[in-house]
Amino acid sequence: MTVGLNHFLVIGAILFVLGIFAMLSRRNVIAVLMGVELILNAANINFIAFTRYGGVNIGGQMAAIFVIVIAAGEAAVALAIVLNIYKNFKSVNPSEVDSLRD
Repeated sequence: MTVGLNHFLVIGAILFVLGIFAMLSRRNVIAVLMGVELILNAANINFIAFTRYGGVNIGGQMAAIFVIVIAAGEAAVALAIVLNIYKNFKSVNPSEVDSLRD
């Protein structure tokens, strides 16, 4: 049995659905950020799969590296925001944070 493009697309779709489910069903900000990371990883798998099975074009690999860099920056900024929210409100639940002013 060989691994083909369809296998990668199914794995990417599963990761995407799990990311959407994590974003919509969780009340914790950290879990929502993990859902965003799952969605970005699903896009990376699709970029790499289309590069591998679509030809010699390296555009998918460059897009995947770009998404990885953006995800690292997003994670750093989001965690800083979460730490600041926890310091001010003593909670990381999005429903409990109702004002952004002191």
